[in-house]
Amino acid sequence: MNDSPPNDLPPASAPAPSPAPARSAVESGIEKLAGELLRDRRSERRWRVFFRLSWLGLALAVAWSVFTQRGHMNAPSGPHTALVEVRGEIAAESDASAETLVAALKSAFEDPGAQAVVLRINSPGGSPVQSGIVNDEIRRLKALHQKKVYAVVEEMCASGAYYIAVAADEIYVDKASLVGSIGVLMDGFGFTGTMEKLGVERRLLTAGENKGMLDPFSPQNERQRAYAQAMIDQIHKQFITVVKAGRGKRLKETSETFSGLFWNGEEAIRLGLADHQGNLDYVAREVVKAEDIIDYTPRDNVAERLAKRFGASVGQGAVKALRELSPIR
Repeated sequence: MNDSPPNDLPPASAPAPSPAPARSAVESGIEKLAGELLRDRRSERRWRVFFRLSWLGLALAVAWSVFTQRGHMNAPSGPHTALVEVRGEIAAESDASAETLVAALKSAFEDPGAQAVVLRINSPGGSPVQSGIVNDEIRRLKALHQKKVYAVVEEMCASGAYYIAVAADEIYVDKASLVGSIGVLMDGFGFTGTMEKLGVERRLLTAGENKGMLDPFSPQNERQRAYAQAMIDQIHKQFITVVKAGRGKRLKETSETFSGLFWNGEEAIRLGLADHQGNLDYVAREVVKAEDIIDYTPRDNVAERLAKRFGASVGQGAVKALRELSPIR
């Protein structure tokens, strides 16, 4: 008898494959993922350092520009006409703020080479407080340094701008300039009727009966309105006093002089609100007798404009960059 197993029996099972290839694939994937993460971290570090260096470069550019500008302003200069620009709205934090203009005026008066100071004005006016500060400072500096001040009007010299101009010894205009508007206003809106139509109820709580004075969403209180009117009338009188002191006998006062009207340059001369026709070059050449003009008006340089556009403090950015700067690993 043949003891060998029959041929139709299934062969013995093959041994199970080793798990090593599967582990190798997982390890390879992990290594690849780790490599990508490492590259990403290095890329992030590079960009972080790039932006920090950019901030540092911007800060250094601003510092260099400010230093060179100050050095130029303080450098000795020959005989010249000192220029200070009064442009745009006269208000705190504006280019024509009292802080900006007073700083420029001080620099101009203190320069021994400045034969006279010219205010070149193109402004619709603004704050009576800011205008009054500049007017007072011009008169103080004139007396201290014994130098003449001339105002040269371009397009407009109205309201607060004229408040400043009358501190000058003479006012020059173009025949088509707009001059005057000697008045004071306080404006606003009233929405009570609109709110009633829309069914909106105003709920205002105050501690102090006049704390909500001139609230645009509440009915106008006649006593409070009279108080506000008396206040602006008083400021108007202050304005009139300054104009009369500045223009003196040259002013040909009429019933409309202090009504808030404005006139063209030719008419302003006739009314004594201005003295002569002339522009900056004419005044420097023919009146001051110093054709060279040096502008003392503070101006933002390119780096400062970029810093403002980014909307962050350059100084803080530089300090942060220096503090956090680290080498690429």
